Amino acid sequence: MSTDIQKRQILVAQGYSHSIDARLYIWKKENVLTRFWQKDGTIWVSDPTEAAQTSSLTDRLGWLTIAEEMRSKVDELVAFANEVKDAGFTEVVLLGMGGSSLTPEVFMKTFGNADGYPALTVLDSTHPASVKRVADSLDYKTTIFIVSSKSGGTVETLSFYKYFFSEVSKISNTPGDHFVAITDPNSKLEATAKDKGFRRIFSSPHDIGGRYSTFTYFGLVPAALIGLDIATLLDRTIGMINDVKDDIPYNSPLNLGVMMGELALAGRDKITFFMSPQIDAFGAWVEQLIAESTGKKEKGIVPIVDENLTASAHYGDDRFFVYIRLEGDENSELDNGFQTLEEAGFPIVKINLNDRFDLGREFFRWGLATAAAGAVLEINPFDQPNVELAKIKARELMAKYKETGELPIVEPNLREGNIEIYTTIENVKTLDDVLATIKPNDYLCLMAYIPQTKDSDEFLSVLRHVLRNKFRVATSVGYGPRFLHSTGQLHKGDGNKGVFIQLTHAPTINVPIPDEGYTFGTLLLAQAQGDYQALADRSRRIVRLHFTGESVNLLDVLKGATSI
Repeated sequence: MSTDIQKRQILVAQGYSHSIDARLYIWKKENVLTRFWQKDGTIWVSDPTEAAQTSSLTDRLGWLTIAEEMRSKVDELVAFANEVKDAGFTEVVLLGMGGSSLTPEVFMKTFGNADGYPALTVLDSTHPASVKRVADSLDYKTTIFIVSSKSGGTVETLSFYKYFFSEVSKISNTPGDHFVAITDPNSKLEATAKDKGFRRIFSSPHDIGGRYSTFTYFGLVPAALIGLDIATLLDRTIGMINDVKDDIPYNSPLNLGVMMGELALAGRDKITFFMSPQIDAFGAWVEQLIAESTGKKEKGIVPIVDENLTASAHYGDDRFFVYIRLEGDENSELDNGFQTLEEAGFPIVKINLNDRFDLGREFFRWGLATAAAGAVLEINPFDQPNVELAKIKARELMAKYKETGELPIVEPNLREGNIEIYTTIENVKTLDDVLATIKPNDYLCLMAYIPQTKDSDEFLSVLRHVLRNKFRVATSVGYGPRFLHSTGQLHKGDGNKGVFIQLTHAPTINVPIPDEGYTFGTLLLAQAQGDYQALADRSRRIVRLHFTGESVNLLDVLKGATSI
């Protein structure tokens, strides 16, 4: 076996080596690695007689072999990409959420579009300002849309489709030529695509969930359309697969997964990522993978991405750190800082990439590692049992809106200037009160149902780091409703370690959704209120700050709502 896989990944478990080695010893005796490749669902089931659960797990393991299967589809995908390019399309807009959108976003941000191929824009926000910003940037005559939904019924994706199909219909007698669908067979979206004459329909495998769908059509169709060399990407992935079909002690992803699981059981459940600048878009993908796969049954590994690297004194004893390093990138600051963390006694993982195409290896590494961590935690890493909670609440709110013409009115606990403050926590009225509930080893999450702009990115980054340094807790940031399809499962399914600050406002720009009788702004607020209610029902510590002014002045969060 090649030792290259070991050289690329360095694990320093500090004082946790014994439990990790003991687990690997047991797994070797139980032939766990062989059972992975046999797609044996009993790896995650404590009682092998639970046939139904075992069968459902086995039916989610297609990702183990999909890269090899899709290698034979490369010529077909390249031909389709050339067809689109030669038809004069200069922009691709992907309409999707969660696993359907995150991989294409990684590809575009990491590689860009090749010369002569369309650029890719990902739309995964129902905020009307975001929808309008994308719409205003397009020449519909030269734009092709990918409508991407595994279930075929994702409300955000179908709402995007209805809006843009209506817009394209205004300038084309054959609007279907501007649309491509990626979905499961026999879905609602597939039926719509056939009825509307979409240019192409790609059917996804039934045995691969959304967050594991990188090397299905969900990831490879957008990659091909921007001119990415998908053959090289797949070859790197297949090389990784061949490297790890060996004995467990030398198996990089399983070692990593066992380390993740054992550290979480020991209380180090905040896996904090640092990445070289050219590949930092990978963070959003791995965040969803780990959060949605492990955050359930009062357990979970909390992925932290996009925090800056700071002095070790600001980190609690619930942290361990991962550094994914791209050779030749601007790494000096991360190199020095990460070395300091190791010397301070934190468990660390360091992974070295030769070039950007090695991300193909990382998609597979982290998929297998996360599945292995799920086995250590004794949870099913392939379901998302709590994601539906917020969706149900949002649907109930939208049903009331259709009946009455308005969303239900709830009185705030407090008003501070142009901010309404809501919370259901007992004896808590203000943001300061909520922050006072933070305990060691909690994490703090900012959930922003506002337009994503450079200014909002910068503000949220400043705020999270102020909070991290003051309370010495891990922090995460998510834009709604995007994060609902990423970290939302963890928020509702873990051991109640999160403290949540939700930021909302009534959009001043609004965009109607054709044939629905409501706007994107109404849908956005229903999703925010639905998630708030779902978290409150799960006894989570949440405060909602609702801006009532004409604009969202984020500095008011610091100036008027809290003393931080």
